[in-house]
Amino acid sequence: MPKSRIRRKDDKPAPAQKAVALGPSEDWVAPLMLGLFLAGLVWIVVYYVSGGDYPVPVFGNWNLLVGFGFITGGFVTATQWR
Repeated sequence: MPKSRIRRKDDKPAPAQKAVALGPSEDWVAPLMLGLFLAGLVWIVVYYVSGGDYPVPVFGNWNLLVGFGFITGGFVTATQWR
């Protein structure tokens, strides 16, 4: 069976990568994140406590999706928090 060729490695070292220093997040990130979490929670609780009459009666069960949308927005904002 024939032998495979041996690859030669480059003698050049790989370029050094600089670490990017990330500073603290903006001042509005944490309050927005907590506000979205709280808004979603309050929206869902109001929907259940009112028996579906509030916060927007025309939405019906879609009120749950709106509440979870606020909560998802909070999680998305949480990815920006350092």
